[in-house]
Amino acid sequence: MITTVDYHTAGEPFRIVTGGVPEIAGEDVLARRTTAMAELDDVRRLLCHEPRGHADMYGCFLVPPNDPGAHLGALFWHKDGFSTACGHGTLALGAYAVHEGLVEPGPDGLANVVVDVPSGRVTAQVRASERRVQSLTFVNVPSFVIARDLRVAGVSVDVAYGGAIYASVPAAAFGLSVEPRHLDALVAHSRRIKAELADHPASRHPADERLSGIYGVIFHDELPDVEGITRQRNVTVFADGEVDRSPCGSGTAARMALLHDRDRTRRLIHQSIVGSFFAATVMDETPEGVIVEIDGKAYRTGRHVFELDPDDPFPTGFTLR
Repeated sequence: MITTVDYHTAGEPFRIVTGGVPEIAGEDVLARRTTAMAELDDVRRLLCHEPRGHADMYGCFLVPPNDPGAHLGALFWHKDGFSTACGHGTLALGAYAVHEGLVEPGPDGLANVVVDVPSGRVTAQVRASERRVQSLTFVNVPSFVIARDLRVAGVSVDVAYGGAIYASVPAAAFGLSVEPRHLDALVAHSRRIKAELADHPASRHPADERLSGIYGVIFHDELPDVEGITRQRNVTVFADGEVDRSPCGSGTAARMALLHDRDRTRRLIHQSIVGSFFAATVMDETPEGVIVEIDGKAYRTGRHVFELDPDDPFPTGFTLR
C-alpha cells in the first residue's frame, strides 16, 4: 500500500507520496533521482498513469534533504519520467509542510520551508494562521538565458533555464493563441520543437549534464499591462505532450530570465490556459542568474491509500496518449 496527500497548485495536480516506498539511495537528491529512475519507475507509473492517475498527472517522492539546512527533499515525476524542477510542486510542498505540522510558522505567521530538489535548494515561503495557509511564495534557483533566436520548426525560439530548460515561443508565431481550442495544435508544435532541439547545444546545461535536455516548450501571448506590470498568458507543454494547467513555476522563472535580459523586466503576471495566475518578481541578480520569486496558491484535494491487486492485468497502469 502506498499513501499520498494530493494538492493542486493553480489547477495543476501534485501527488505527494508519504509512505509505502522503499528508501531511495544516493549521496544527495540529484543522485537519488538517478536511483529512482532505475529502481522506482514502476511505482511512478502506478501512481501517475491510469487508472490511478492520468496523462497529465504530476507528483513527487519525498526523500531526505542533502543536509540539515533543508526540511525536505523531493524527486519530481510525471507521466514520462522524472523532472529536475517543479515550481508548482514546491508551492504545494510548502503548504503540505505547514498543514502537516512538519514546519511551524514563527510568531509572525511566516514559515520558510526549504526543499532540496534535483536542480538545487529552493524555498517555499508560507504565511499561515493556525495552519491555514494565507499566501505562498516560491524562491527559485538562479535562472538564466541559454540561447536567443534559434530557428526551430520554422519559427524563432528562445531557450532559458529556470530549474529545467525551456524553449519559449509566441503562440502567434504559429498563427495560434493560448486557448483550449488550440491546445492540440500547440502540443503538436511542442513535439516538433523538442525533437529539433534534442541534439542542439542549447539543450545542454552549462555546468551539469544531468540537468540537460529541453524539458518543456512555453507558448505565450502578450496581454495588456496591469498598472505598469507585464502580463502574459502561457501554456507549458512538457515531457511528451503533457500540459501544465498552472502557469508553470520553473517555466515562469525561465520566462523572467528572458524578459529581464531583454528589457530589465522585474515583474510579471503570468496567466495559465485555465485562467489561474502566478505573480513573479526578480528579487536579485547573481553571476549565476536572476533570483525569481513566484506567488501562487496551493490547495489540498485529498488523501489516498493506493493498492495493487496481484491479479491486476495493468500493474503499472497505462496512458491513452
